[in-house]
Amino acid sequence: MADASCALELLRVSKRYGPVVALNDVSLTVRAGTVHALLGENGAGKTTLMHVAYGMVRPDAGRISVGGHRAHITSPQHAIAHGVGMVHQHFTLVPAMTVAENVALGGRGLLRRSEMVARVRRIASRTGFALDPDARIDTLPVGAQQRVEIAKALAHGATLLILDEPTAVLAPAEVDDLIRWLRAYVSEGHSAVIITHKLREALAVADDVTVLRHSRVVFCGAAATTSAQALTEAMIGSATATVASSRRYPVGEIVIEATDLALTDPDGRTRIRDASFAIRGGELVGIAAVEGAGQRELLRALADRYPVSAGRLKRPTLVGFIPEDRHRDAVLLDRALVDTVALRGAGVRAGMMPWNALRTRTEELLGAFDIRASGARANMRELSGGNQQKLVLARELSATSELKEPEALVVENPTRGLDVRATADVHARLHDACARGAAVVFYSSDLDEVLSLATRVLVLYAGTVREIAVDREAVGRAMLGLP
Repeated sequence: MADASCALELLRVSKRYGPVVALNDVSLTVRAGTVHALLGENGAGKTTLMHVAYGMVRPDAGRISVGGHRAHITSPQHAIAHGVGMVHQHFTLVPAMTVAENVALGGRGLLRRSEMVARVRRIASRTGFALDPDARIDTLPVGAQQRVEIAKALAHGATLLILDEPTAVLAPAEVDDLIRWLRAYVSEGHSAVIITHKLREALAVADDVTVLRHSRVVFCGAAATTSAQALTEAMIGSATATVASSRRYPVGEIVIEATDLALTDPDGRTRIRDASFAIRGGELVGIAAVEGAGQRELLRALADRYPVSAGRLKRPTLVGFIPEDRHRDAVLLDRALVDTVALRGAGVRAGMMPWNALRTRTEELLGAFDIRASGARANMRELSGGNQQKLVLARELSATSELKEPEALVVENPTRGLDVRATADVHARLHDACARGAAVVFYSSDLDEVLSLATRVLVLYAGTVREIAVDREAVGRAMLGLP
């Protein structure tokens, strides 16, 4: 007899990729009308397990039940037919299409614009999301794009929603909105699974929590009866030491200097105006801003990847750059790791590529930065998100026979989608760069990360840039344009 109280059950699921065990006899039960948080280090198997539930990965063993009934899910189409929807960490929207067109993708029959627009408006009314059916995806901030992804899943009848790192790209206020919406969604009898590395957010929204470590379930219990400390120890075996925010390093010469800087986007809109500031070696400068305040344009201008419209910007010839979307902008996802390492200095170096030296260098970086991979010839796609991020960081920070260590490092959302251990490792590497005399500038959508990591904070609001004391209330008010 079917158990209607069970929205999703994965029973004794195993998956192996060659010698690598991704899932080892994993079981998970999501109760109807609840939010279930799935935690674990990068590479623990969280996303793989949910890809099994969504039909993107076929397990070697195990079974799936949805709503108490055995389900044969071998594709996303099968999952959708069973009422399972998924919002991926890296969005699957088509940038050049409108909100209504994206929501309609995957449907059947003739597409009529009036029907597509009406569908989006019905979903917006039901969810409380601010959705403009005619807005192009590439004009929307990431928070709005995530709402479109959720709307797309709901349009296909999702009653169980899987969200992969849903708060990684959101501002604090957007996180609060998402948590409220999720609680309202499950109060209607629906269910949700969130894959996350943010323990306090997991405890704030979830009814139940499961932790994976080394591809196995090591904890499963009610969120109300556990703590962040207990979950941390379950994830990594012991508490992780954090980088002390009080670290300071000898401040050197000015490395980056902006004078009356102005940046304009391709549509002619001013993103940054009359900005003047200086950043010295040994400083770790955090950028705080609400989404769309111009931080992307500013950071990329500092990294020599965005044109200056007016004013003056002094920067080193070679600036290390860690982009927010590593899949799109930082790695060659379907190539060997050595090919990604070879990207450092693209546009600066000349002559024949020293492939033997690059392979040796890649092997050295794998060891020095504790990157879990089989070797320089391993495929980038085989690495977990945390290991991919660490390889990009290793590439940008390390000297080679041709290129010295960078005098400046610019980083967008350095720990987006990373777990506790990987986050601590990335923070330590940024501090190490400062200790060696580099000027480090970073933006994080997580205000707590900015305040805990930065030695100075620059706040962006409506195109202006001003320095604010490292104080939560002061920075928060400045982000909203308040005195």
